[in-house]
Amino acid sequence: MSEANGSDAADQPTSEKLVELAKRRGYFFQSSGAYGGVGGFYTFGPQGASLKGNVEDAWRDRFAVAEGNMEIDAPTIMPEPVFEASGHLEGFDDMLVECPECGESHRADHVVEDNTSYEDAESLPIPEVEEVIAEYELVCPSCGAGLADQAVETFNLMFDTNIGPGDSQPGYLRPETAQGIFVEFPRLKEYARNQLPFGVTQIGRAYRNEISPRRSIIRTREFTQAELEYFVDPETDEPPLERVADVEVRLYPVGEQNDEDGSEIETTIGDAVEEGVIADEWVAYFLGVAKPWYEAVGVDMDRFRFRQHLSGERAHYAADCWDAESEIDGNWIEMAGFANRTDYDLSKHEEYSEDRFTVFKQYDEPKTVERATVDPDMSYLGPEFGGAAQEVVSELETLAERDRSAFEGETVEIELEGESHELPVEKTGFSVDEETIAGEHVTPHVIEPSFGVDRVVYTVLHHAYSEDEVDGEERTYLELDPEVAPTFVGVFPLQSDDELEAVANDVVDDLRKAGLSVTYDDSGNIGRRYRRQDEVGTPFCVTIDYETVEAEETTVTVRERDSTEQKRLAVDDLAETLAAIRNGDREFEAL
Repeated sequence: MSEANGSDAADQPTSEKLVELAKRRGYFFQSSGAYGGVGGFYTFGPQGASLKGNVEDAWRDRFAVAEGNMEIDAPTIMPEPVFEASGHLEGFDDMLVECPECGESHRADHVVEDNTSYEDAESLPIPEVEEVIAEYELVCPSCGAGLADQAVETFNLMFDTNIGPGDSQPGYLRPETAQGIFVEFPRLKEYARNQLPFGVTQIGRAYRNEISPRRSIIRTREFTQAELEYFVDPETDEPPLERVADVEVRLYPVGEQNDEDGSEIETTIGDAVEEGVIADEWVAYFLGVAKPWYEAVGVDMDRFRFRQHLSGERAHYAADCWDAESEIDGNWIEMAGFANRTDYDLSKHEEYSEDRFTVFKQYDEPKTVERATVDPDMSYLGPEFGGAAQEVVSELETLAERDRSAFEGETVEIELEGESHELPVEKTGFSVDEETIAGEHVTPHVIEPSFGVDRVVYTVLHHAYSEDEVDGEERTYLELDPEVAPTFVGVFPLQSDDELEAVANDVVDDLRKAGLSVTYDDSGNIGRRYRRQDEVGTPFCVTIDYETVEAEETTVTVRERDSTEQKRLAVDDLAETLAAIRNGDREFEAL
């Protein structure tokens, strides 16, 4: 490489270098390249698929197995009524602005964020976004034409499809895995023996027809989510905060974001809850669970924080939401959202479906309660209200349950289609009776940690990307944690030699039987092979040399990736030793 090219490469942002490495070494690349590629779709190559699978397994171990939650795998296509009930048909939109010259569509909030000091333009109302575009005279990112006079419109992100032939049923590719859990709640609660709290996890694909996918696998049209829906009784269930109270976190709450001099807060989960920085204790608990997990899979904690959603950017279902964010080349990207979805989803699906989305909570002992009821005189309501009589009955039932004092006078007032009506109380059949009940139906609230697996993978790779110099030669390597590295050990015969190759193959077999991921490489000089494995993040390399076959004790050279330090270890103990290092029970430096 020429000095000039070396200088240009050194000036590249890490993201650009990483994308080049990812394509060259089989981590990820744009799909359908033989046909020119298609925006927003990526294929994970052999290294990337393995890394992604390891991240998913680590997530499953922590959020499903360790927490005692169940896991399901729901379809990626669901019928239209599901998304009518969930609110996605009406409220799952991004802001679109179209260039008047080249016709390219762009996310208006991204155009604003990329060219102004606004950091969260997504939270702004559309008229304000239009004003910002005009004030800053923002232009089309593709051709440079002015966008000041262009209308900003909403664009629904769901992919639609048809289920079946002929007059088929309309359906959509799910924009989140969560709805696959919610619609199956009536059955899932039975598996949980109708006992709250309980959690259901799912790892799977989701689809969003992004206006302008960008930044490789950070914003795509098809991606993988790992989600936990945790169902709780909002009145009685409390999280085990003592387990995570001492977890240190960096928080960026709304108050600090809105303050010109605001900054991130370094605190603990326990203190943040006590001081009211995190108001929702369940959300706080899962933040405390997530932070050590991110650190374990290789996210740099110096470039990690939790940011609270501003009111304008919260999803339609969320009472509160915090994002886990990582810093990438000076920008913060969302990796996960931690939301209290309240009872929105279950209540909506109960309203739109023919099933019950509640849990019957048995009392320790039966209770005697007063119940306000109505039994309206239909011979009065029918002539008075005609076809709306049944709606009047519903309004009276709701009012009796909510405010029995409304029936204390001679007349009671209800509202019907925006108009007020007075009815004689005697015609409502209002009464308060005592009733003995064994329990009550509770609509659970949902606490949701939702992880974008692809973004975690990208962050882990970006934070692992390193450059140094070894023996006077520049080296690029990925400092991946052994828990998630696609390959744990590379095995090399020093030279092309039948005896060395035979031993190397035996070593490979032993290591694989011990459950370690192994690659065998006999191509090129040993230095070049080390560099290849360093660049894909393989933590250890084992070299079989002539000392292996000639010395009295059969040993091999084991090289550690980050330090490049080498040690000779006995072949008989090799698999056990490396497995102990992989599991965190031993350290290479102490061998």
